[in-house]
Amino acid sequence: MIISFLNQKGGVGKTTLAVNVAAQLARRGRKVLLIDADKQASASTWAGLRDEAPFQVVNMARANMARDALKLAADYTHTIIDGPPHAQEVARSCIIASDFVVLPIEPSGLSAWASDLTVKQVREAQDFKPALKCGFVVSRKIGKTVIGREIRTMAAEAGIPILDAEIEQRVAFAESLTMGQTIFEWAPGSRAADEIETLTTEIDAYAQEDVFNGAEAQAANG
Repeated sequence: MIISFLNQKGGVGKTTLAVNVAAQLARRGRKVLLIDADKQASASTWAGLRDEAPFQVVNMARANMARDALKLAADYTHTIIDGPPHAQEVARSCIIASDFVVLPIEPSGLSAWASDLTVKQVREAQDFKPALKCGFVVSRKIGKTVIGREIRTMAAEAGIPILDAEIEQRVAFAESLTMGQTIFEWAPGSRAADEIETLTTEIDAYAQEDVFNGAEAQAANG
């Protein structure tokens, strides 16, 4: 299973989600690979701060990375790709390699607009890879902020569901990455850790075709 975290807008929490979902999968006994496809190399920098990461991290920020990613992924149960902002060709390659594309969005218009571009790329890829799945996750949410109507409208029009799990903007996430730790090491038992656990469980469920198709149909009809 190859899962990409993508959005053409930077600063929506892709690396935070990629690193910590990978960590939670590893905690569940999965063999996990994290591919850093962002030239900023934030995930690789995080791994470099550690003596040993709980999963393998490789840097592969190039437009033709799909074939190599698929070869590497064959040795793992789960491969997580931390995708780039602003690099359409690299993002397209990430999508081609993926089974499931997760689109982190903030409850704001700018990230929704950038996601719309990625959605178009996903739809293009689905023309020759119909099994490719996609879902939005609300990231960097502030408190009880309500998801904007335009985001829900965009998701419904695209026929792409918004995952139930929501990730709030928490200092613990930034601190843990800066210190080269996962949220489960930095703040075990915290609400931040609970949010990642919930998201990981939902992503695992959505990766199952029967569960995902039901949610996708609901989004399209909603």
